[in-house]
Amino acid sequence: MSVLVVGDVIDDIVVRPSSPTIVDSDTVSEITRAPGGSAANQAAWLGSLGVPVRFVGRVGRADLERHRGALASFGVQPLLIPDDAAPTGTIVIVLGERGERNMYTDRGANARMNVDDLPLSLLDGVELLHVNGYALFSDDARHAMLRLIAEARRRDIAITADPCSAAFLPMARRFLEWTSGAAVAFPNLDEAAVLTGRQDADAAARELTAHYPVVVVKLGAQGVVVARQGEAPVRLPIQAGVVRDTTGAGDALCAGFLAAWLRGADALGAAAAGLRTAAVAVSVAGGRPPA
Repeated sequence: MSVLVVGDVIDDIVVRPSSPTIVDSDTVSEITRAPGGSAANQAAWLGSLGVPVRFVGRVGRADLERHRGALASFGVQPLLIPDDAAPTGTIVIVLGERGERNMYTDRGANARMNVDDLPLSLLDGVELLHVNGYALFSDDARHAMLRLIAEARRRDIAITADPCSAAFLPMARRFLEWTSGAAVAFPNLDEAAVLTGRQDADAAARELTAHYPVVVVKLGAQGVVVARQGEAPVRLPIQAGVVRDTTGAGDALCAGFLAAWLRGADALGAAAAGLRTAAVAVSVAGGRPPA
């Protein structure tokens, strides 16, 4: 089954301080640079799991071939739009002692996606459209993405959705309206709380099933809550070993779920597969699969 993923492609700058931050002076750190972006990460994990996947995103022209090659190395068909006026997006990720993250985001070219970037022909041969929330957080991109969603519904193409950012969701207050009816939604706990006003994961997941048949609430080190319409929510733990970097763990979980689900697994089986993929993700640096 071919999947289309639309959204951000980013250059991650990951900072791992070797000691507590020394204010107004130098803190010795390990600093690495790697390609990232939630949607691009999801596409890379899907490709690494053997799912035929197309990815559409926008990058600074100087970075076009580098990001094409990075995605293609995982089996992704990269459909990248070069931007002559804006640079590739960048995120600075500062890691804590237990792999937790503080993220400083400049979306760059990603925020300039527009209707010309998303022709309806992108859906030809596609059986699943995965909606990454970042594609709904700027006006032009949202207009283009909603047009694509409407066409997918007209063609009876399955849709799944990931809100992606609790901080940016207030910019897309109608997210539930725009994505309601998607087969599966993948919020983390903070995003589920923004969407429902509920801090309890089970209660938020149950409420979201009014909009989606299956809801997978990502709980980080606590695993996931899986809710299905008309059934009690179920919690599944993650079985992770050494946690090196949590960047992209939620993206890996989403991809692992989708890969299993598209091959016929039920929601709980697919969630278990997603958790196994996330366990791999946290054991390596960066948000993409290990080379």
